[in-house]
Amino acid sequence: MKIPQFQPYLDSKEYKSIESCFDNNWITEGPKSKEFVERLCSFIGCKYAVLAPNGTLSLYMALKSIGIGVGDEVLVPNFTFIATANAVEMCGAKPVFVDINEDLHINVLECEKLVSKKTKAIMPVHIYGMACNMDEILNFSKKHKLKVVEDAAQAIGVYWDGKHSGTFGDVGSFSFFADKTITTGEGGLVVTNDEKIFNQLQYIRNQGRIDRGSFIHPEIGYNFRMTDIQSAIGLTQLEKLDDIIQKKTKILELYKQNLNPKIKIIEPQEKSNHIPFRVCITVPDGSNELMEYMKEKGIETRTFFYPLHKQPAYKNSISFFKKILKKQSFSISEKMYNEGVCLPSFVSISEEQIKYICHTINEFLYR
Repeated sequence: MKIPQFQPYLDSKEYKSIESCFDNNWITEGPKSKEFVERLCSFIGCKYAVLAPNGTLSLYMALKSIGIGVGDEVLVPNFTFIATANAVEMCGAKPVFVDINEDLHINVLECEKLVSKKTKAIMPVHIYGMACNMDEILNFSKKHKLKVVEDAAQAIGVYWDGKHSGTFGDVGSFSFFADKTITTGEGGLVVTNDEKIFNQLQYIRNQGRIDRGSFIHPEIGYNFRMTDIQSAIGLTQLEKLDDIIQKKTKILELYKQNLNPKIKIIEPQEKSNHIPFRVCITVPDGSNELMEYMKEKGIETRTFFYPLHKQPAYKNSISFFKKILKKQSFSISEKMYNEGVCLPSFVSISEEQIKYICHTINEFLYR
């Protein structure tokens, strides 16, 4: 039995959805994209939103829209996909890495040690389909007068205390990459409830102008638009979202029912729901050995995210990070990386496949 780590949840409905784009001869950003944004705003519960070509650029747009630039510092969890930090770098600012709690979210107590006069924002990441503790984040940001940029790339349909992720701070960012809860292949979304930020986002993504038909550009901007072909697929995915969430929830329950109780599944905090982007387990004594064993049995796994302070890409910032290392050890993000295993949890995975995965893991424990 071969079980991939992930495969997109697509069928003939998505294929058929793009037909009207060709019938109407409209393949650039147009009516489908407008409808997609409106539907997303309604679902997420935000006043304003704009599309982006991908999740990384949506983060960049979010940061630029609140004025993050050269000389600024932004607090970023040390445990996240590298795009979170890279978006800060794209703005000319410095990402300041902060260790996490064992629930995989940014540790606000550690943030307190790292705030400086240059700190302008904090970027909580709603990781693996679980919400960050936004009560703590908002209290901290208010205390230090910081902007809040939420990285909700993996968190469509994820709520904190009944409010959708991405809507607590000044601006939020989502991704529609192929492995996200809903996908457009590539794509992203930036949301806000602030009209001034929304206007700035429109300039940033549309060559420094609001009206696409104009050749007068009041500001510097770029082409960060999407296509109606992608949005048509996104609309179809949105229609499937309830079904996707139900299936994802069932997948998580099947893992809980069939895995040995010795295996710990990462769970969200009490005020968060859980739509598993991945089903994440920790194996204190032998995560690498388990993954190798599963590979031999035809099961594809993933590690947890590699701690950002160890990323080769950031080696040139080592002098800056030495200052940070004097204030914290990054022990939890290192521990979770060393112990963590991501199990296949794509929507179309079968009960038989999940039971086979669990049997393989249980078998490994009692070799």
